[in-house]
Amino acid sequence: MQPGSDEQDWREDCAPRRTMEIFATKWTSMILHTLHAQHGGAARNGMLLRSLPGISKKMLVQTLREMEESGLIDRHVESTVPPAVEYSLTPLGIRFVALVELVYAWGRDNADALDQLQARATSRRNG
Repeated sequence: MQPGSDEQDWREDCAPRRTMEIFATKWTSMILHTLHAQHGGAARNGMLLRSLPGISKKMLVQTLREMEESGLIDRHVESTVPPAVEYSLTPLGIRFVALVELVYAWGRDNADALDQLQARATSRRNG
């Protein structure tokens, strides 16, 4: 979106806003990254919980449900006792991983700029 662009380009359902919704919930991008980078695209609930420091079990389950509903991941229940549940990236999820990885790489490459930001009141970062 360029300055002076058509007002239609800024509507609530425009592609850039819908893209940013992925990052509005921090755990969505972190789960996408973790599934891709640490688990080869698929992992069970417990493994994801251990791989994501700071996430509660409730928040993980809630975010996984939302991601499944949106088509980013698939949920597969194995018929064992107790049932084993595995989450895997869908082809759509894999497409979004590319964007997430770009953002994460930018963060690693620009840590100094991030260090210059003032901590927000809601930030867990010790500044």
